[in-house]
Amino acid sequence: MNVMRIKSVAKKEFIQIWRDPRSLALAILIPIMLLLLFGFALTLDVDNVRLAVWDQDNSRESRDLVRDFSLSRYFQIVAYCGNYPDLESLIDSGDARMFLVIPTNFSKNLMAGRSAPVQLVLDGSDSNTGTIVLSYAEAVVQRYNSTAAAKAYARAKMKAPSAVELRPRVWFNEDLKSRNFIIPGLIAVIIMVIAALLTSLTVAREWDRGTMEQLISTPITSGELITGKFVPYFALGTADLIVAVCMARFVYGIPLRGSVVLLFVLSSLFLTGALAMGLFISIAARTQLLASQIAIVTTFLPTFLLSGFAYAIANMPGAIQVITRFVPARYFLVILKGIYLKGVGLKVLAGDVLLLLVFAAIMVTLAQRKFVRKVA
Repeated sequence: MNVMRIKSVAKKEFIQIWRDPRSLALAILIPIMLLLLFGFALTLDVDNVRLAVWDQDNSRESRDLVRDFSLSRYFQIVAYCGNYPDLESLIDSGDARMFLVIPTNFSKNLMAGRSAPVQLVLDGSDSNTGTIVLSYAEAVVQRYNSTAAAKAYARAKMKAPSAVELRPRVWFNEDLKSRNFIIPGLIAVIIMVIAALLTSLTVAREWDRGTMEQLISTPITSGELITGKFVPYFALGTADLIVAVCMARFVYGIPLRGSVVLLFVLSSLFLTGALAMGLFISIAARTQLLASQIAIVTTFLPTFLLSGFAYAIANMPGAIQVITRFVPARYFLVILKGIYLKGVGLKVLAGDVLLLLVFAAIMVTLAQRKFVRKVA
């Protein structure tokens, strides 16, 4: 391939991008906006659950249970009520997500060694959040039971029986913050935005404006044209990758435990396949409108919905899980989480890297061959 021809096409494409404010906005502003929105607005963490309490017993034991809920970082007591209508009103209005009712005989049953039930009513309109909140409440009650049992043995001047003590340890994401895996995963979405909304319009724009015939009449080959159009968007994608990595580190404080060089090399591999896929779509569709629609449906949406970024693949139906195997972003997300959270290298990520390499090779080959048929 002639380097000067590639340079000329790349220069022409750079000028086209610079003269098109919409392309610059898509390339620079949208990735930053996504990082800000997903980083600050989207969170899967459940904290400060609004809790209303009706303590009918009003004893030291019942107050201890209420205190355990208030001291937990997951609950925030917003109201103390004295009847069911007030509690139900708080749930209906959304001012409380759950309420706790402690019956009048709570302390008597507890002191007598009998079962002391309490009522916990939970708003289940959001089933996922409700399940998490219920597990938090069960943990608080279990901790209270352990403390109450130890106190009962102390009053009887007996030694409390030994019990199994669980000491959990969380690896890779010690604070269990959803932001720590949402932001790295967002890099895959950002790269697909560049592929779907920018490169899918490059060749189609030439057909729409009638300049493709002029390019065809020149000595430039299909490989030189594809490479020339590829270079500017690869540079934009790399710039967006740098912005994403810097924002993840300095804005959100997300640690990068693996190799920075490996992150950029493998991200460049995925970026190459994504851009080639966008070029293939642009070549196959002669109009910009059709190209953008096809790109969004075939690249951006699968990356967002079927890669494991927004929804866990293990929870999807079997047929959908099979489809996700054909979504390249699925393997890139494994790489991102492996480098960011686990600090692993090529030895662990070799299988996913190989699949990305196959994806990039197939897309580059398809784009070049499809353009040859268009010229013919």
